[in-house]
This record gives sequence, C-alpha cells and structure tokens, in this order.
Amino acid sequence: MVATRARIAVDAMGGDHAPAEIVAGAIRAKAELDADILLVGDPAQIRAATPNEENLNDLKIVPAEGTIEMHEEPLSALRRKRRASINVSMDLVKQQEADAVVSAGHSGAAMAAALLRLGRLKGIDRPAIGAVFPTVLADKSVLILDVGANVDCRPKFLEQFAVMGTVYSKHVLGIENPKVGLLNIGEEASKGNELAVQVHQLLTDHPAVPFVGNAEGRDVLSGQFDVVVCDGYVGNVLLKFAEAVGESVLQILREELPRGIRGKAGTLILKDNLKRIKQRVDHAEHGGGLLLGVAGIAVISHGSSQAPSVFNAIRLAKEAVDNQVLDRIQAQYHKVAMPAADGE
Repeated sequence: MVATRARIAVDAMGGDHAPAEIVAGAIRAKAELDADILLVGDPAQIRAATPNEENLNDLKIVPAEGTIEMHEEPLSALRRKRRASINVSMDLVKQQEADAVVSAGHSGAAMAAALLRLGRLKGIDRPAIGAVFPTVLADKSVLILDVGANVDCRPKFLEQFAVMGTVYSKHVLGIENPKVGLLNIGEEASKGNELAVQVHQLLTDHPAVPFVGNAEGRDVLSGQFDVVVCDGYVGNVLLKFAEAVGESVLQILREELPRGIRGKAGTLILKDNLKRIKQRVDHAEHGGGLLLGVAGIAVISHGSSQAPSVFNAIRLAKEAVDNQVLDRIQAQYHKVAMPAADGE
C-alpha cells in the first residue's frame, strides 16, 4: 500500500550543526508540512538537542550509532559503521519504511550509501547532485549538476548528467523546451580542457539532449540556460561561491540600507521587497540538492545547514515524493537515453 503522506528520514547526526539545527528544522517541518518525519540518530542526543522534549512527540526517532566523519573515506567507513545514521536512513527507504532521505552530512558517504543500499537507475554510471540556482530573471531558475558527488568525471558521466537534467527539467520543473549548457571557459567548441571538448561533441551529437552550447561562468545565472552540466569539483566550487555571493549581498544590504534617517525609513518602506530579495539569493531557501540517478529519493543538504536550510531540504524531499520524481525519471529515462558511450 502506498503511503498517502510523505515519510522523510532525516539524518539527525549529519552536518556541522548536528543534531541541534537538524532537529530544529525537522520540528518546524513536522509543524508546517504534511509529512511524517523520522529522525535517525542517537536518541539521547536528539532529545537533548531541544529544550522542550514535547516538541519531539510527533516525530519518530529511529536509533542509529555514530556518523561518518568528514575526514573518513566513505566506503570503508560505511562498511565499518553499519549502524551509522546515513546507513540506517537509506535502509529505511530500501525497506519502504520511508520515502526519502535528507542528510547534511558527508556528501560522498551519502552518495555511496545510496548506491550500496538503493542501487542506481539503469543506464547511469554515476549519480549526480542537482542543485537549483536562482537567476537574474524572476521566477526562473537553473539546474546545475553535478555539484559535488563526482570530483573526477569521464565524458560519458557528464553526458548522462545532461540526460537526467533534461528529464528532470522537462518533466518535473515543467520546462517544455529546456536549454542545456556545458560549463566552460569559452563559447567555442574547441575551448576548455580535454574533458570539456569531448563532452561538447557528445552533447552535440545526442538527439535527446537539447544542447545549446557552452555556458561561461557569467552565463550560469543569466537565465539563458535551464540546465548546466559540469564535473562535481567545479560544480561544488560554483555552488559554494554562489552561496557566498548571496550571503555577501544580504550582509551588505543589512549594513548599508539602515544608515541614516533616510536609510531607516527606506528600509521600513522596502521591507517586503527586501524579503523577496532574501528569498531569491539566500541558499537557505533552497535547502540542498537531489541526488539524481539512484533508485530512491535522497536530498543532500549543505554541511553548514542550520534549521531553515534543513526545513527547506525536507520540503524539497517532500515535493520530490509528492511529484513522483523518481517514477518520472525512471519512466522517461529509457525513452531518451542512448547506450552509454564506450569512450573515456
């Protein structure tokens, strides 16, 4: 029987501010979202993370033992710590006791745990983390993948990212004719390193990818592209730089706008406008990225996530469940995907 409410397993022990901020975000999600929240981790630490234990009454606590630390090699740590919170969280989805996983912990461990326990979709060699960025155009965003799951990539991996991004953009985000770009240092097909040149040719030749050419760094947030593909090393740098720019803009506004009598008056008048600006540029409003390519729904949130980011990551997971993201990608991928390229 299919659950009528999304059941989200939250890795309470993952992240720089775990478990306090993770628990706070989960409590808010339970209050504001129509979803069942399962907090996975050390029950004692979870209960101690909130000043009022009654806040946890409507949340289910699933015991786990330990977490994967950032300095640990993911695969060996996952095998050694079989009861780690990310392992238990993925097992809940595998056993159909949860519909999705949210984790702000070690992203490599989260991806490895998803692959080991949930498996990958047919035709996908490496799953990718897809993050939605705001653009300069209101109500238009761009999907970037990969933003951290794969530091080293072969050309066929980026080709697969482009196919998944196309499917996700078209069938989930509702963009009828998505424009796909390859992150590069110039517009010309010959620009970039060997990887970029090979991927450009693969995407140009791929009949199911609406490839429109290279996207330079200045183009990413321009609204000209709906999907931009890159390797996880570059994507993660881009993600964190974009987050820093957003935080800097907000900090400058907070410092400069209230200066003087006119500034204070103007700040009050522009209160609603400033709120909308924050919603567009603050990475906490987006929560994290979906791990596309695994046979389950997993949202990998920022390691520095605090309660607002955790709440939005849970919201993203719930939306993915409610909109049947996994089923749509599985149903559509085999229609558009070509056999993986044999070339390196």
